[in-house]
Amino acid sequence: MARFLFALAFVASLGSELQGQVRDTIRQVVPDTIFARRVAADTTKHPLRLCAAGDVTLGTNLDSLWARRASANLWDRYARRSDPDSLLSPLRGLFAGADVVMINVEGAIGDGPAEKKCKPKSTSCFAFRSPSPAAAAIRGLGSESAQVVGNVANNHSHDAGGSGFLRTRAMLDSAGVGVTGVDTLATRVITQRGDTLAFLGFYTGSDTPDARDIDGVRRHVARAVATYGTVVVTMHLGAEGFAAQRTRDTNEVFVGMERGNPIAFANAAIEAGATAVIGHGPHVLRAGEWKDSSLVLYSLGNFVNYGTFNLREPMNHGAVACFEIAGPRRIRNAAIISTIQIAPGVVLVDPAAGSAALIDSLSRLDFPRTGITISPDGVIARRDTMPPNPRRRSPRGF
Repeated sequence: MARFLFALAFVASLGSELQGQVRDTIRQVVPDTIFARRVAADTTKHPLRLCAAGDVTLGTNLDSLWARRASANLWDRYARRSDPDSLLSPLRGLFAGADVVMINVEGAIGDGPAEKKCKPKSTSCFAFRSPSPAAAAIRGLGSESAQVVGNVANNHSHDAGGSGFLRTRAMLDSAGVGVTGVDTLATRVITQRGDTLAFLGFYTGSDTPDARDIDGVRRHVARAVATYGTVVVTMHLGAEGFAAQRTRDTNEVFVGMERGNPIAFANAAIEAGATAVIGHGPHVLRAGEWKDSSLVLYSLGNFVNYGTFNLREPMNHGAVACFEIAGPRRIRNAAIISTIQIAPGVVLVDPAAGSAALIDSLSRLDFPRTGITISPDGVIARRDTMPPNPRRRSPRGF
């Protein structure tokens, strides 16, 4: 250890041009984990890259009839298998180069008997539980060196009951997926390079951190920021479906349930020090806006939905958002990758960049001054840095 401390002191005494060369030499004789801890503060020279996507459901074994029919259709029409890894493996390239990957785990994970959520004659109840291999498949979205975070603060994480929720958490943890949204304590993530950041997940329900409690949101985020500095907040809230594309400063209601005020939530999180706020839940894309150098994306829509979901336009559009975090509240080099879901579980990159166009148009409508703007190649910028684009189309229905 004395030799290791001497080596670090020697590195610090060198000019910046030589430090990288000597550090590489030290790495050959010093364990990477020790070295990472000692130089973790040196993060601004190499910002970490985070890629986030929306809702992910990799099957619904709580409905065996649907599972059999869907699996047969998937093979007959698209020559694809229905196991979770086969559903996600074609999409791993979308997260290439990410230090951290974050998605919303829309449903429970597990096999065998489960508590019944839906009554026998119900026609409007949906229960989702992906098979056990889903946990490893989610971990596989990130490279071997990346960290993967799954949010479980949503309206389907308890679809297999309380015991099923515990099983979901355990399986994700065992697969190496960081879980956020269980409680109001932030989930710490340490990248391979030694950078530390934290995640907080919220939903509009009493069994997860409640996004409707704005004072609580502000308090929980501020505590996480005081502890970890860089905090990413994810929210599962808002009304759902075709009519829910617009983002308004009001409490939204869906099927009689209060589903939160997305703008009030984002403002509270950003004011408390969040670096980014990533939304999902409406099953459609929504606007984005800049808050100084912090970024808010109100909904990334559906990413992979292999279940009984409505995938008609515009619910078939999704997005992967990637950006660099250069420090607390410092987002740069942000971009959107447009995806389109042509059938349950069949997701493609959209060559027409429809998702980018939708988010750009919605941002212009809902946040004329602070809304993000997205170029045809997906680059996210500030409105005052982009020329007007007359070819942009308005969201369908407006």
